[in-house]
Order: sequence, then C-alpha cells, then structure tokens
Amino acid sequence: MALPAQGPVEGPCSTPPVRTEDAVTSVHPVDEKLHPSRLVPAALQHIAAMYAGVVTPPLIIGQACGLDIAGRTRLIAASLLIAGVATILQTIGVRQLVGNRLPFVNAASSAGIAPILAIAENNAKGHQLPAIYGAVMVAGAFCLAVGPFFGRLLKFFPPLVTGVVITLIGVTLMPVPVGWAQGGDKTAAGFGSMRNLALAAFTLVVILLIQRFGKGFVKQVALLFGLLIGTLAALPFGMADFRGLASAPVAALPTPFAFGAPVFQAAAILSLCIVMLVLMTESSAGMLALGEICDRRADARTITRGLRTDGLATLLGPVFGGFPTSAFAQNVGVVSLTRVRSRYVVAVAGSALLVLGAFPVLGAIVSLVPMPVLGGAGIVLFGSIAVSGIRTLSEAGLDDSSNIILVAVALGAGIIPLAAPTFYTQFPAWAQTVLGSGISAGAIVAVMLNLFFHHLGTRSSTAPALKSS
Repeated sequence: MALPAQGPVEGPCSTPPVRTEDAVTSVHPVDEKLHPSRLVPAALQHIAAMYAGVVTPPLIIGQACGLDIAGRTRLIAASLLIAGVATILQTIGVRQLVGNRLPFVNAASSAGIAPILAIAENNAKGHQLPAIYGAVMVAGAFCLAVGPFFGRLLKFFPPLVTGVVITLIGVTLMPVPVGWAQGGDKTAAGFGSMRNLALAAFTLVVILLIQRFGKGFVKQVALLFGLLIGTLAALPFGMADFRGLASAPVAALPTPFAFGAPVFQAAAILSLCIVMLVLMTESSAGMLALGEICDRRADARTITRGLRTDGLATLLGPVFGGFPTSAFAQNVGVVSLTRVRSRYVVAVAGSALLVLGAFPVLGAIVSLVPMPVLGGAGIVLFGSIAVSGIRTLSEAGLDDSSNIILVAVALGAGIIPLAAPTFYTQFPAWAQTVLGSGISAGAIVAVMLNLFFHHLGTRSSTAPALKSS
C-alpha cells in the first residue's frame, strides 16, 4: 500500500519552497507587449514622425515623371503599403530568415531620389517608371546577394566607428527639419516666412514644456502632443492644407505593374546598385544604433536578417509601385527620445501604414500636419540621434590620440557634403553618389582609419569574423 505523500520538512537549515507567484519572468523592453493605452499613442508617434518622409519620394518622382494627381496618389499608396509590410517583417520576423526583431522602421528612402530622377531624365515620357522599376528590382536582388557579407564585417564597426556614423546620421539629417520649418516647398511664396518659423518654434516650445513638466507616459509621447497642438494652432491661420483630403479616394489598392512592365537598362541598374550600397550602410548603422539604444546589440545575424528584409522589399516593391527601401533614421530618434523600445509598438505602426495605403483618405488626414509643425518636432528628433552618437563616442576611448584623429577626420568627411554641396561635382558620377552622402562618406572614412590604426599590423586583424545567418 502506498504511503501518503508528505510535504517538505521545514527546519532551520531547510530551503523554503519556491512559490510560483514569486517567480517573475524578465521580459526585455524590446519584447515587451504594452497595454493598448500606451501602445497606440506610441505607434501614432512613429507614424507622425515618418509620414512626410514616406510620401516625399513618390511625390517628387511622380511629378518628375509627369503623373497626374491620381497617379501620384497611387504611388503614395504603394509606398505606404510596402513600408507597412517591410516594417512588420522587420519587427516580427520570419524564423531566422528575415527581420531584425528591433523597433525598426523601413520605408522608401529619399537617398535614391537623385539617381532615380537622373534615370527619368534619360528616358522618354511613359517609359520612365518602367526603367526606374527595372533598376530598383535588380538593386533589391543585389542587396539580397551582398547582404550576408555585411554581418561578417561587424568587427570593423566598434563603438568608435558606430558613434561617428550615428552622430552623422543626426547631423546630416538636420537640414530636413530646417526646410520643413521654413515651409517645405522652396518654390512657394511663403517659404521661410516668419509665420512658418513661428509655428515651428511654437511646436518646439510645446515639446520642451511637456518634457519639462509632463510625467510618466505623457512625457514619453511629448512629440505626438507637440504635433497635435501645433496642428491645432495652425488651423485658425489656414496653414493646414486640406487639398489632399478632398482629392484622395476612400479606398484604393495598388495594381501590379500599373505603370508598365519593368525595363532593365545597364546604366540605370549600375547607379541604383551603388545607391543600394549606401542604403545598406545606412541601414546597418541604423540597426547598430538601435541595438545600442535598446540595450540589445545588433550582431552579425541581426544585420543579415535586417538587410535581407531591405532587399526583399526593394525587389518586390516595384511590382506595386515601390522604390528602394531602407531604414528611417527619424524613427530611431523617436525610440531614443521616448525610450519606448517595444518592437510591437513599431509593428502596430507598420499595420497602420498598411491601412493608410489601402485607404488613401486616411493617409490624407495624417498629411494635414503642416510642414512647419513637422520641422519643429524634427529638430528634436534628429538632434536626439546625434546625441545618441555622442553618447556612444563617450564610451569609445577618446583619451587615445589616434581615436581623436579618427573621429575628427571622419566627422569632417561626413560634414563636407553638408557644408559644401558642390564639393564633389568634378568627381565621377559613382563617386558623387557615394561621397555625396555624408553618412556613407563618414562611415567609409571611419572604417578605413579604424583599419589603419587598430587592425593593420596588429594582432586584432586576425580576429575571426562574426558568423552570419
């Protein structure tokens, strides 16, 4: 006969039983699933920060290709849909194949606008977008082929290098919110008017006041409140543009190859493959920056999966009307500023982008935010990115004279395109594409000087490369 079960014997030397309710599972902030009351406003803040950047490439390219309002609306809807899909893939991921599983936003990059406009100029009207999309698709395939090798190069991106790149991301993007604060459209009569500047300054002051006196979650979403209050303040002065809302269709899904089958031209493909290398550098820098901000460093596999997502979105995007896809640095600034690091917040933002793309009238509502309001908020956003880079550099051993020289020269190389935009006009076209981006120029110089000072002729040069998936 079985004896009755006995409980644990307690005594002076016994271990107390472990209670289930006392065992707390620690969840990393990146994997935290927030309550909807916090999740939704934080996601809206990401959308507000990126919306203008998402619609800028299709607007500019559509106008250059002579599209009417309906055609430009179709391009915008496609860009929003592709951005939503790419962002969801990045944040949620699919096994170990795609997705860096960080609060990382992907969308059409403005870095590709200049070479795309050059392709449009070299093709007759009606044949421009097919040539552009053919080159974009090959650039996406190029990213998929080259992406895995980026993960093996992480040993050449210590805090000394990543700090320079992150700082340059913030510094070189600063002209964007400055232009927004002036009105956004340089050809407009009121560009740079005191009314625009006052609205931008008012938005900035609102954000600063909320940061100073707000508490808890209100302080975390100061940017969103600043955008909302700034837009409300603009309404009595007629500074909110309702034309996009009146002309936008309620619902519209992109049609595959609506602008014609892709055409593959060697010169166009070469130029966009060079651009893709720049975008991969910027995307890798963004992942490294987010890894530092989120206290989950991006390793080789993370970089590879993230670039694979970029490549897939760039390869498949042109089927529906998308353009080269990469990281959105302004959303790195949102994470840095708010310290809301949950990737599910950005996944919800990606889902909202899908809805905005399927229902253009909803996207038009978001576009009511005046450019000066975005400019006032953008100064805080992009400035916070630069601060993140400075914080990384503070941990990089700047008491060493070699490191000081490395940072000084790399920052100088990155600021040249900002200080002297015509500096590289006598260089070959491919060199202008690479060096004309302060982020890529500074990154290249920082990597080369890091090799020169810390790898060539030293034992560290024999360190094994990190494995990529």
